[in-house]
Amino acid sequence: MITSLEQLEARLGVDWLHLRRARELADVKRRELRQALAHLDSADTSIVVSGSLARDEFTEGSDIDWTLLIDGQSDPGHYALTKKIDERVWPIAGKGVGQEGTFGTMVFSHDLVHQIGGEDDTNRNTTRRLLLLLESNVVGRGDAYRNVMRNVLNRYLLEDRGFWRDSGYRVPRFLLNDFARYWRTMAVDFAYKLRTRSGKGWAIRNIKLRMSRKLIYVSGLLACYRCHIDYSNGQRTSLFGDPSRKQEVIEHLEQIFQSTPLEIIAAVLYRHSHLDETARNILDSYNEFIGMLSDRDARTRLEELTEESADADPIYQRARTLSHTFRDGVLAFFFDPKSELEALTNTYGVF
Repeated sequence: MITSLEQLEARLGVDWLHLRRARELADVKRRELRQALAHLDSADTSIVVSGSLARDEFTEGSDIDWTLLIDGQSDPGHYALTKKIDERVWPIAGKGVGQEGTFGTMVFSHDLVHQIGGEDDTNRNTTRRLLLLLESNVVGRGDAYRNVMRNVLNRYLLEDRGFWRDSGYRVPRFLLNDFARYWRTMAVDFAYKLRTRSGKGWAIRNIKLRMSRKLIYVSGLLACYRCHIDYSNGQRTSLFGDPSRKQEVIEHLEQIFQSTPLEIIAAVLYRHSHLDETARNILDSYNEFIGMLSDRDARTRLEELTEESADADPIYQRARTLSHTFRDGVLAFFFDPKSELEALTNTYGVF
């Protein structure tokens, strides 16, 4: 089936070669993982990948971020199972997961579903929960994965009293605010990691924050907006006014999150042909960004570049220019006066 990204590509008459190659490579890697990890999961465990592999943006230098998602009773055997998974992922990945300990381990559904907000909702727990929604893919049995996704969305939507009351817009503010909190947390953590890692990897983390990290935040905002813009006025009146139909809205949002962030963005851009130039700016720049990550020399340069050398480095400066084009395109998109996006952003995205 043709995707929204492919439809938009055809309408604009462009060739997003790097996005297509990254998508194809991600599909190959997920197939390899499914074969290597076959029969290690169960009805109450799912092996979930995040990051570029889940976003269909995988390149040769990408990590494979995985977790063993457990939606059932704790079992002493789960620890040994994570070790076995790691042993089988390593030959495919060729490198380890991040040093923060967010991935490459077991994660229990209780914390993801019940610890939303408050002191017990650590940065790590917030990251795991929101990436489950924004950039995740299951590489085997999906029973536990689907159940946890649905229960997390239930928490956000069913406890959002204002979302179900008669208001002008139908945007889940509880969920949207958590996406905003996570985006700000990523920005703050960038400064923290710069200090704790003594500047190592500064340039590539800087560009990823400007591009791929911002992308997932943008897709989260759009997913929340789509609870409003995907329905006509009459549909909203009947759907949101009937308590027995709440599950339909949850299932609608669940279906949106089955798409990659790029697909979520492309699906909305495709509806508005007057935004074609904006779409070109957003996706042309992102395509070139993925191309830079695919280029071994360019990626290595960004991984090794120091902050002091960045101003004179042509590769970093080109990446920085791309991030500005991407940023300006996103701003034009979200503050577009001809669609409802400007009104939604003014109401929910600012204050």
